[in-house]
Amino acid sequence: MQTLYNLSTLESDIKPGEPQKILQNHFDQTRQLLVHLTYFLTEVCRYAETDSHQRAGKHLPSFEDLHVNTKLSGNKILWRILEDSSFKEALAKTKPQLLINKDLVRRAYLRLAETPEYKTYINKQARDNKEEKEMLEFVLDKILLADENFTSYIEENFSNWDDDGEMVIQLLVNLLQKPGSADFKEMISGEKKDFAINLLKTAHEKSEHLQTLIIPKLKNWDPERIALLDMILMKMGVAEFLYFETIPPKVTINEYIDLAKEYSTPQSGQFVNGILDNIHKELVTEGKMQKVDYKKA
Repeated sequence: MQTLYNLSTLESDIKPGEPQKILQNHFDQTRQLLVHLTYFLTEVCRYAETDSHQRAGKHLPSFEDLHVNTKLSGNKILWRILEDSSFKEALAKTKPQLLINKDLVRRAYLRLAETPEYKTYINKQARDNKEEKEMLEFVLDKILLADENFTSYIEENFSNWDDDGEMVIQLLVNLLQKPGSADFKEMISGEKKDFAINLLKTAHEKSEHLQTLIIPKLKNWDPERIALLDMILMKMGVAEFLYFETIPPKVTINEYIDLAKEYSTPQSGQFVNGILDNIHKELVTEGKMQKVDYKKA
């Protein structure tokens, strides 16, 4: 959807392969956001060691300065992430350390150090996998995402935060639950990537044909006054009806209703639903819906 929207706003002619490049750029931006959030989280947790060294290096350190608890820096799940080969490769490629706001890291750690949850955690000598995971989730949810300064910093540096933030946060939560489960080199599986490329190519190359099926259903609506995103979503939906045999029509319609509600106008969900449903019924009546059992496909 985003790629098709970008293509529709280009003033110059679209070069061969350009749609796929734009789509890949979206994938790369999502990956960079995940890498940066993960890196920021690890830096906050590892700041316990930095704090310990700085306080011990004072001219007249107190007893507390000399005995800063660095348990969080050795968090078992934290180190499984840091030692993940795909994460190391992603760090080398995207270099989040050049962008990160170190003062924001420091302030996040200092807020964390004052919380009762953190104090309870460091006062336990033993390491429990469940508590290790819960501590990292606490840092992410209650220290970082709850801080307007942090979210503003992310918004300023990642234009895709509004679109991808919720998904990326869920990916990070999944990573904390199952360290090593994420491949930081590729955001999506090869199968999903192929589907995205094929859907993009189909909706783009067959745009005029798809529109000929949509316009007759608009009744009193002027096609030029239809929200651009609504038209894009309807074209994608009709493309799935006609050219993607294994996707159940109900799934297609429901997906595009949700996208219309999320990204377009308040009335778009109902509008897209009505148009796609009418087109679906017509295609079925004319015998043009060549769907197969997706469970067997």
